[in-house]
Amino acid sequence: MSEQSTPAPAWHRAAVIYQVYPRSFADSDGDGIGDLRGIRGRLPYLRSLGVDAVWLSPFYASPQADAGYDVTDYRRVDPVFGTIDDAETLIDDAHRLGLRIIVDLVPNHTSEQHDWFQRAVAGGPHSPWRNRYHFRPGQGPDGTEPPNDWESLFGGPAWTRLPDGEWYLHLFAAEQPDLNWDHPAVADEFRTVLRFWLDRGVDGFRIDVAHGLVKAAGLPNRGDHAPAHLLDIGVSPCFDQDGVHDIYRSWRRILDEYPGRRIGVAEAWAPTLQRVADYVRPDELHQAFNFAYLATAWDPIAQREVIDESLEAVRAVGAPATWALSNHDVIRHTTRLLQPGGGEIAGRRPEPVDEVAGLRRARAATLLMLALPGSAYLFQGEELGLPEVIDLPAEARQDPAFHRAAGQDGYRDGCRVPIPWEGHEPPYGFGPPGGRSWLPQPALWATLSVAAQHSDPDSTLTMYRRALALRPTFTGDDLWWVDAGEGVLAFDRPVPGGETVRCTTNMTGEPVAVKHPGRLLLASGPLDGDMLPPDTTAWWSAG
Repeated sequence: MSEQSTPAPAWHRAAVIYQVYPRSFADSDGDGIGDLRGIRGRLPYLRSLGVDAVWLSPFYASPQADAGYDVTDYRRVDPVFGTIDDAETLIDDAHRLGLRIIVDLVPNHTSEQHDWFQRAVAGGPHSPWRNRYHFRPGQGPDGTEPPNDWESLFGGPAWTRLPDGEWYLHLFAAEQPDLNWDHPAVADEFRTVLRFWLDRGVDGFRIDVAHGLVKAAGLPNRGDHAPAHLLDIGVSPCFDQDGVHDIYRSWRRILDEYPGRRIGVAEAWAPTLQRVADYVRPDELHQAFNFAYLATAWDPIAQREVIDESLEAVRAVGAPATWALSNHDVIRHTTRLLQPGGGEIAGRRPEPVDEVAGLRRARAATLLMLALPGSAYLFQGEELGLPEVIDLPAEARQDPAFHRAAGQDGYRDGCRVPIPWEGHEPPYGFGPPGGRSWLPQPALWATLSVAAQHSDPDSTLTMYRRALALRPTFTGDDLWWVDAGEGVLAFDRPVPGGETVRCTTNMTGEPVAVKHPGRLLLASGPLDGDMLPPDTTAWWSAG
């Protein structure tokens, strides 16, 4: 551990952070599953893309009941991904390239195969190990009813009964028992885990289900009899309890002990943006995902409203805004933004869309997002314009919610299909030629590969590279809206030298005339003189 030092400059406030889903990024050994050595080999690509940091989804020891979000040992790398030496070398390689590494942390639950839970089960109803989880007797005369009415986000009751008669809580899969954060051993364990990875050089943590660690006292009924859902961000005894903030204050003190501004990022769903901002108060975490923005439909009024509310909420606590259009849990925005309902990001199987129109709208949304003040998160493959894979066969799907009624989405595998790097047939450079991939790749992805787009000046990959090269010149945490007519969003951002950059997005269905404030810097699609086509965003320099 490093000595207490003055915090480094706040690199995270405007950072572009690229999410790598390890099993779907690059496979070094041909087993069909991506791994840490595969990621290491592709780090130069990420550096050339222009991102500042890489967020790695879980690679810890796990039975993989939920793609690694069911952890048996937070200090070990699962053999499917490599070794602890591979993880340390990956961190070192990234740092040499000027990239920071953020790792996922899963503190709400463990795997059912975690040593603690195995001891709790083996020890019977009076075992002290059960106090580290939420074990309860059942309701009804013979205890055959669950202890309360909570539903699992993966479908069905949030309780499973053991042969000895007691029930345990799992807000997700039955293989993921929830930890009891009122037990001091739980807090001690995760403080140790933080230091373990900080000592190995990680630059921060993305905290899974950050809003779920503390449950309402007594585990009271919800009372609404509605199925739980990841996107259910209303008031709930399961989530966003005030006690979580004491946990993150203690974690912030640990992060601040280390040099280089190590950060904490909350996956926090809450009823309001103001409640989300509570997670990034000055003595807590550094960033919180802005799911309200991600879930907003392609509508100018709704978009402006959520942007204003987001900036206002974080400004009140002195934190940066965050923006994202895709991640490993939601429909890729190339497909999602044309879905009925617009901003609905999960909850049902996506419908087929016109992929040309979907890509056009996604490119426009991307340039709009990247022009906003704050930090931007990219999900692997979005820079290639990958669509959601909606026709995966049932036997290939591995999302644990897929076969459970009334649960979360169940179709998340569609955004997790391994990405294409090169070549004309699967696995498109994801692994060795002739190899396989854990989810099947579409036959048409050869035209979307990194190699196919690399030298194309009009490709989506080229657009991302150009946008990420320009973005660091935008300064400050503010924007100024410009009246550009109904259905058009336009705002200015300052750049050095007293000038500004204007971002203009046409969300109407028709071309619109726009004033040219200066030199065109970048556009998501071709312009027609003074006309900005539908679903197109342009950046101009302005004096």
